[in-house]
Amino acid sequence: MKETTIFYQSSSSDLAVKFASLFDTSRLCRAEFHFLGKRMQKVKVNLSGNARRYEIEIGRDLLKTCGDWAKNCLAENARKIVVVSNPKIFRLYGEAVKTSLEENGFEVSVWLMKDGERHKNFRSLETALEFFSEIKLKRTDAALALGGGVVGDLAGLAAAVYLRGVAFLQIPTTLLAMIDSSVGGKTAVNTEFGKNLVGAFHQPRGVLIDISVLQTLPRRELTAGFCEAVKQGAIADRQLFNQTAEFLRNYSPQKFKKFFSREDFSENLQNLIAAQVAFKAEIVSQDERESAGRIDEKSRKILNFGHTVAHALEKVTGYKRFKHGEAVGYGILAAAEISKEVAKFVQDDIKSLNDVVRLTGNLPNTDDIAIEDIIEAISFDKKSVGESLQWILLEKIGKPKIISDREIPKAVIEKSLRKIFQT
Repeated sequence: MKETTIFYQSSSSDLAVKFASLFDTSRLCRAEFHFLGKRMQKVKVNLSGNARRYEIEIGRDLLKTCGDWAKNCLAENARKIVVVSNPKIFRLYGEAVKTSLEENGFEVSVWLMKDGERHKNFRSLETALEFFSEIKLKRTDAALALGGGVVGDLAGLAAAVYLRGVAFLQIPTTLLAMIDSSVGGKTAVNTEFGKNLVGAFHQPRGVLIDISVLQTLPRRELTAGFCEAVKQGAIADRQLFNQTAEFLRNYSPQKFKKFFSREDFSENLQNLIAAQVAFKAEIVSQDERESAGRIDEKSRKILNFGHTVAHALEKVTGYKRFKHGEAVGYGILAAAEISKEVAKFVQDDIKSLNDVVRLTGNLPNTDDIAIEDIIEAISFDKKSVGESLQWILLEKIGKPKIISDREIPKAVIEKSLRKIFQT
């Protein structure tokens, strides 16, 4: 049986019980809560037996001890670690990470890529691989991604293909990467013919989530991350959806930085991230490689809710206008409208979803984007199976449904897109 194990470490048993109550354990294959005296949560992902287990550690001020964490994740003969990041993130956190790794005996090299989704391409991948070769990285060594989803995706793919696979570690620094892209082993680059169409599954040996780094996250990145959190709440269950909505009502992303001095904020943020990670880890543990034949509620495909339209928006704007999560925000709204017509998604739930997406912050303007261009881009979406595109829709909050586009009249898609993008 696949399992997801959640460890909660706290000096307060009351707080630990409160955290445990946030999880619908009937949804998890197995959940265990341990109270060990320090504030840290761990989600253990079991993919296929003991040999492929890894942990996702979530807490505060963890970067200064990341060297010890890396040593525990890697084989004893690991000597070199290449840190893959971008200049902005490395300027903020690189030295702390590098110092901790070196203090634990690792020889550290650093490769920095340009910032932005449009740089997650073959050219950057080739340059990274050339660097791995120059520093003579061995099969026993490792690559460590320090950054958001772009850095994680590219570093993971480089680790997957270099020497047919070297160990990979993730230290995500954006909210979106923490709750989504760092969990599950999907790696990819973008091409002219679509987003994430060239990639590999390459699971990390460990993921370290330090919520303290979110203090420096720009507002748009927060909005992007919370859109992804809303997406996961919508497909998970009413409990995670309500937890996400309540957090956004209490702590507006517009004023995020000022909340970090408050103990209640840090605890609630950490709990929300742990709950989001636990949900995704549970889905990944049951369907690691997104089996083409699965169309049930536990298929990994459900994680693509909102992504069909999101990827199309990114493509038609050259990956320059939207943060990925911002595009997902629009994709959620479009999928909800289509769900109303096709899956009997009720208006009250559509309103709830719209209200919570609005709480995440302002999304980029779309007035100049032609509906026809979005529809054309959708046809190249990576979830196309044969000549049928699979949409992830909702019957209700917490009940996703996978539906072929053959069952969705084109007029419904066009009508729904016009309602979202031309009102």
